[in-house]
This record gives sequence, C-alpha cells and structure tokens, in this order.
Amino acid sequence: MIKFIKFRTQLPEQSIKNTVQLLNEDCTIPFISRYRKEHTGNLDEVQIGDIVKYKEQFEALEKRKVAILKALEEQGVLTPELKQKIEATQDLTTLEDLYLPFKKSRKTKAETARQLGLEPLAKILMSQNAHDVESVTMKYVKGEVASVEDALEGARHIIAEWVNERTDVRNNIRQQLERFAMISTKVVKSKKEDEKAQKFRDYFEWEESLTRIPSHRLLAILRAESEGFIKVKIEIDDDKALSKIEDRIIRSNNACSEQIQIAIQDAYKRLLLPSLSNEALQMTKEKADVSAISVFANNLKQLLLGSPLGEKRVLAIDPGFRSGCKVVCLDAQGSLLYNENIYPHPPKSDAVGAMKKISSLTEAYQIEAIAIGNGTASRETEALIRKIHFKHDVQVFVVSEAGASIYSASKIARDEFPNYDVTVRGSVSIGRRLQDPLAELVKIDAKSIGVGQYQHDVDQTKLKKELDVVVESCVNAVGVNINTASASLLSYVSGIGPKLAENIVAYRDEHGAFSSRTAVKKVPRLGGKAFEQSAGFLRIKSAVNPLDDSAVHPERYDLVKQITKDLGKSVQDLIGNKEQLQKIDLKKYCSDSVGLLTLQDIINELEKPGLDIREQAKVFTFNQNIKTISDLQEGQLLPGIVNNITNFGCFVDVGIKESGLIHVSNLSDSFVSDVNAHVSLHQQIIVKVLEVDLPRKRIQLKLHK
Repeated sequence: MIKFIKFRTQLPEQSIKNTVQLLNEDCTIPFISRYRKEHTGNLDEVQIGDIVKYKEQFEALEKRKVAILKALEEQGVLTPELKQKIEATQDLTTLEDLYLPFKKSRKTKAETARQLGLEPLAKILMSQNAHDVESVTMKYVKGEVASVEDALEGARHIIAEWVNERTDVRNNIRQQLERFAMISTKVVKSKKEDEKAQKFRDYFEWEESLTRIPSHRLLAILRAESEGFIKVKIEIDDDKALSKIEDRIIRSNNACSEQIQIAIQDAYKRLLLPSLSNEALQMTKEKADVSAISVFANNLKQLLLGSPLGEKRVLAIDPGFRSGCKVVCLDAQGSLLYNENIYPHPPKSDAVGAMKKISSLTEAYQIEAIAIGNGTASRETEALIRKIHFKHDVQVFVVSEAGASIYSASKIARDEFPNYDVTVRGSVSIGRRLQDPLAELVKIDAKSIGVGQYQHDVDQTKLKKELDVVVESCVNAVGVNINTASASLLSYVSGIGPKLAENIVAYRDEHGAFSSRTAVKKVPRLGGKAFEQSAGFLRIKSAVNPLDDSAVHPERYDLVKQITKDLGKSVQDLIGNKEQLQKIDLKKYCSDSVGLLTLQDIINELEKPGLDIREQAKVFTFNQNIKTISDLQEGQLLPGIVNNITNFGCFVDVGIKESGLIHVSNLSDSFVSDVNAHVSLHQQIIVKVLEVDLPRKRIQLKLHK
C-alpha cells in the first residue's frame, strides 16, 4: 500500500506510513493535519486527503483481486502465471482485462459456436496453416451446422472473441482513443424545435477532440443526450485501428487469413469499439466530474468561509410582492424574538406603514444590522429600507437566499421552529446567514446552495464525499462554540458525527452550558477517542481556563503550564503577550511526541487565541438605478458580487434577477488558466457590461480593473 500511495503522490514514505497508521486508528483529516504534524512531516489537509483517496483505491483494488482469484479458482482455471499477473496488477482496468476471458457473461455468439463444436475449427484457422479451408470446414458441417458458411461464421465468432480478449489489442485501441478520439453530436430531428432543447442548441451539430473537451461542455452534451435531444458518438480512424490489429495477428496470406480478417472486423465493430469507446467516454466523464466537483468544492469553501457579521442583533427580511415581506428580529445569538408580515409593494403598497414598522422594530429590539434576501422584490425592499432615517447606525446587507427554501422545509428547520411556518424559518435563515454563514449553511444540502457547475450531472457519491470533506475542513478551521452551536454544525466537528452532536445538544439543554472542555466527557457515548479528535476544535467562551477558548489541544495543557511555570507567569499573563511569547526557547520543550511545529502552533495560538480566520462582513450597495435586465446598457460600469465560479468564467450578481457572466477571456487581457486566481466567491468587484441578450436573458460582462 505504501509504495502504491507513494508512486501516486510523491510524498515521503515515512510521512505516508505514519499517516496511514493514524487513519487506521480512526483519526480524522483535520485532527491529523492540525495536531500530528511531527508524525506526518507537516502534511496539509490536501496531501492527507490524497493519501486517504489512494488508500481507498488500493483497498478496492485488493478486494477486487481477492474476488477474481476466488472466481478463477472455483472455475479451475487459475494457473500460477495468471495468479502472479493478477497479484502484480496495479490498476483496475488491467485487472478486468486479465479476468475478461474467464468472466461468466450472458450467452454470446462465440459460446453458441463452441456448443456446436466449432472451437477446433477456429483454432485451425488461427494457426493460419490450412491450405484447403473448405475441405477442412466440411468436417464440421453436421447437426445444427447446415453449411460451410455456417461453420466458418461460427468459427469467426470464436476468433472475434479471442481478439476482443487480447490485452495488447485492447490497449492499442485504448491508446488510439486516448490520442485521436473525436466526440460528435447530432440533434434528434423530432426534438429540434422543442423549447427545452434550445438551451442545448450549440450542440445540435458539434465535433471536438474527446481528450481536449472542457469538462463543462462534456457534461452539458451528456445532459442533452440523457434528455433525448441529441445523439453522441465517439469515433477514431477505423481503417487505421483495424490495420493495427491485423498487423498483430495475421501472419500469412491465404484463405485462413481472409477468415481472420473478417473476424477482426467483426470483433472491432461489434465488441472492441463499442466497449472501449464507452470506456474512453466514461473516463473522460470521470475527469470532467473531478473538475466540476473541484470547482464546486472550491466555491463551497469560499462560501462557507464567507465574512460573518458576528454576534449582532439582526432584523431579517424575506422580500416579496403579493405575499408581502416576512420580517423577523433575531438576538445576537440568532434566536427568534419577533416576526411579522409587512406589505410595502404592490398590490397592497403600504410603503409608509412598512417603513414605520421597520423603524419601530429596529428601535424596540436594538437592531444593529438588516439582512435582505436577494430574491423577488429584493431591490425594491432595499430601496425602501434605505429611505428610513434610523435613530442609530444600522448597516444594511443583501444576503443570498440560495437554499433557504430547502432549509425552511427541512426536518432541521421543523425541529428548530416547530410552531412557525416555512416563511418565518426562511427569514430566520437569511438573518443567521449574515451573522455566521458557516453555522447556517451547514444545515443545507451543499448541492442546493447554488455554487456548483453541473452538480446534478456528476457522480453523486463522489460529490457528496468531497463536499462533506470541505464542510468538515471549514468547520474545524474556524472552530465551534459548543454552547451555542446547532447539532448540524457540531456533527461536522472532527470525531463527533450526527449522533454524538444530538447527544451534546440534549445534554446541554438538560444541564446547561459546558463550563470547560473536560465537561464534554460527561456527554453520553462521547468516549476518549471522540474527545481526543474533537476537543481542540471546540470552544468554551469565558471559560475558567482560557485555553478552553483556543485551538491548543487539552493534551498540551500540561506543556503550556510548564512553560508558564518556567516563566513565572500565568496562562492569562501570556495570552496576547507577543513580546514575551517570542522570547521562549521552544527547543527546550521538544520531546519525542512534541516538536517545533506543534510548539510554534501553540505560541501562535497564545498570541491570538480563538482568532476567527474569516474577514468581517462589509456593507455593499448595488447601483440603485438598475432594477431589471432592461435597465442595462452596453458600456455601463456596475458594482457586483461574484456569486458563482466555473471553469469557463464567473457569474456576477449586479442586483437583478439574472446573473451576468464574465467569460474567462474577459477576466484579464492576458491568458487565464485559473479563474480563482482573479476572483473569489462573494468578492465585491466592478464590471463592465459588454452585451445584453434580452430574448435569452443573458448578460456578458468584463472585469473592470
């Protein structure tokens, strides 16, 4: 396993070995990367994640080898040579090729021919030595084999199967597909005018190199095919491919070789090309999935680590026209204090009454910030709020509603607010997103947050796994206040999971706030391993021991005590005392289990304990004159917020229903290889309007420097 992982990661062997050992001991990626740096050689989360991935690949490969060896043994066909080849195999494709000749499958033409006794004839033809093929074949014309041609056809089916099962032939076709395959599309004529098909009209007639096609385009083409609008074909030069096979197999120029040539053509068209072109398409699809999942994961990370306003009292508004605007007031911890509907817009249009109500609520609940959902009637509601003259400073934010409706109808929301309807829950979610995006967004299925690229078309198991890793990484990077966190947030803390998270919340509800990290051990079923993995990521605000509100792990508390004792100081004296901390001779405290990496982390944490790695939320205002796509004009410069990033560019919210696209070619005057190098999610930018396509509701933008 270690060599397998090393070959694919190029990481130091000892680092891999130690990391695998920690993983086998049920340690999590965040815990290993943060608290076991000496063991791993300071590997980061990405490198440890790669070790996890290739460890799982190796285990899956070994499991498949065991199953194949068992099957071959049961068939009585396992030779020492075949066993050695299987055990030495390092990838699943080669393994399956070795197993192919012995795989029990549905009844084939070759199997039927064998049952008719035609395999000896096939072997004679493959020897390429028979001079009078017809007279040799006559011996096999009997029973259900009615003629020489029937016998030859059956023998050719057997030869075609042999050709298909040859590893060298299959690999040669694979190489040609890898280098020269073209993917082409044709529209299904009966669907050409279908309204739903129009979004795929660019692919009604399309051809491109399979190896060079961008992931987003391939996923769009495959979606169009799955919806029945186009037909997809994978092609290579058939004559060249056939010639390569014939050169490997045909050694003579006689009647036998003619039969073999026909069999090769049959094997290629009926068996090899359909199978291997599908394999090539699937491999390309897997690469596209990896790319799309990576884009989604990167966007999700940026979204989850979005700027929090912090513990401020918030008035949140879920805007609407006919149904009115749902208003909620939240305390600094996000608890619901009040809710009401107001109707400032048509058809009721009580703008004056709505403004008075907002003003009075702001005073009554000492509101410090207002969060407005960015959906229907958002701009009109924002304009209304900005007309109000508040008695004290109130910041106004427009907050993404993506996924809020999913949350408001979820079991999590029903459990939190059993006595309120979905509109109230949705408004609460909008307000809490402003206070702490991470704490609120973890309650929503990541796929529903709206920052992906063809997320419904990729491998859903891989997508969920990758997104869970991202959420776990973000939650543990920030740390969690165990006395205020929801079960959803706690479930992502290293070593905890959903069931323990529920136990923590239940214990907290019954016994009150935790006074220390060690008190967490009283939670039912939270054992030593769970405590070890989670403790460093849990925060106890205003704890007796200030280290409980830091990223210093409890296993190092005694070490910190020793340092403070040597200095004649208390822990409290050292916290934030950068000058004193920098004078400590760390080498003096190195041991077999603690090295300079861990010691430096401890010192950094004591300098700024519990520091939130996220930036503070900033107020942003859209152009108040732009309310619909019709208000846009080419050449305008507008403020906008990046709300999605893809491989082909980024989408920008300019304050209207439709997001505009900055194509990758319009992000810079020079070549752009990575969109994230130029913009980040939720970044506030200035854009230039290049083109407005009103019929298709598409906006082309350029990043303005």
